[in-house]
Amino acid sequence: MTVKLNDKFVTPFVAAHELENIRPALSAAYKTLMDRSGAGNDFLGWIDLPVEYDKEEFSRIKIAAEKIKKSCDILVVLGIGGSYLGARAAIEFVKSPLYNSLKKDTPDIYFAGNNISPNALSELLSICEGKDICLNVISKSGTTTEPAVAFRVFRELLVNKYGVDGARDRIFVTTDKCRGTLKKFSDESGYETFVVPDDVGGRFSVLTAVGLLPIAAAGIDIDALMQGAADARKELASDDIENNDAMKYAALRTILYRKGKVTEIMVGYEPYMLMFCEWWKQLFGESEGKDQKGILPDSVNFSTDLHSLGQYIQDGTRNLFETVLNVKDCGCKFIIPDDPSNVDGLNFLSGKELDYVNKTAMLGTLMAHTDGGVPNILLEIDDRSAHSLGYLIYFFELACAVDGYMLGVNPFDQPGVEAYKKNMFALLGKPGYEEAQKELLARMK
Repeated sequence: MTVKLNDKFVTPFVAAHELENIRPALSAAYKTLMDRSGAGNDFLGWIDLPVEYDKEEFSRIKIAAEKIKKSCDILVVLGIGGSYLGARAAIEFVKSPLYNSLKKDTPDIYFAGNNISPNALSELLSICEGKDICLNVISKSGTTTEPAVAFRVFRELLVNKYGVDGARDRIFVTTDKCRGTLKKFSDESGYETFVVPDDVGGRFSVLTAVGLLPIAAAGIDIDALMQGAADARKELASDDIENNDAMKYAALRTILYRKGKVTEIMVGYEPYMLMFCEWWKQLFGESEGKDQKGILPDSVNFSTDLHSLGQYIQDGTRNLFETVLNVKDCGCKFIIPDDPSNVDGLNFLSGKELDYVNKTAMLGTLMAHTDGGVPNILLEIDDRSAHSLGYLIYFFELACAVDGYMLGVNPFDQPGVEAYKKNMFALLGKPGYEEAQKELLARMK
């Protein structure tokens, strides 16, 4: 298997009989998911997506990606939440968090429309000055505030720079198949469109056109990405804890949660894991955080954060556990040089690979945190290839869905996300929100 669970550092906290006792609940949750009989069952398209995706659209994505590569210096991707996190996570995981600064034959890729910051938007517009630009706007409805405002701005920029006809060839829209204001506007404007599937929720959508177009534009092999997910779908197709590490991960999380471990910290030991952890946080946080229940997903990047949050994890409130991502083959050989003067006293490391030191730091931290009362689940990944990433994405999606059903929530809705939007629209004076505006203004007095 491409992703393997090492339970050496969690077994001191979870007895064998606890795993045995949770099997019935795990099996019931898995059956509910695969029978499509649970809450949110109209959003289960991700289960078979790795093998049943639209091949014609997949081909169009590749063609569009090649067109983008040849015609622009910068691709600006507009989207928020699941409409950008997966793509950005993939680009940084497989390529680099410094992707835009690398020498390459693909365009720089910037993500906008994921906040309402005037500074961020102004700075990106400045970066785009004098550059050839393409645009990929991702929104199922077209009315989500953050990407919609950014689309207004960048659409105007492209029309002013290239004219209406020229802009048309540089704007790619990922939206609903046939409904919504953005789909209607795109058809009228002649933009090429790709589909946000009706049966795949945003946080599960990275393996659809939502994520695949920006990922392909970055030069990542999307065939390998999908094959990795397809291999995961095949190899993780059971509720057997002994032979399905995604189910074992789900079981361990639930057991620890029931013991009061209400925070899970995802740990990476490479900067390229930072955005993947952000994707993971949305996946689990938005899926499980309901009805005053759920594990709080958090993340750190070691060894950097050992010098900031390490103290709390080691010695703070014992309400957390860690899940550690270990990429076995880092893909980079870097030898520590010798220093004849040995000013830093580190000549005992001379000639050693830096990755060996990094992994030794990981091992030392695993043992220290376990000794400090923090359970650690270790996930070992073959490498940082597109195939391994596709496998890891499906691994977490499956575990998340099963854990949601074990928790007794609908893993596929997000009712709490709408609360801030209603208040914001009312305070901004959006038509139809007049009464809500009066109530909110009265509360503010």
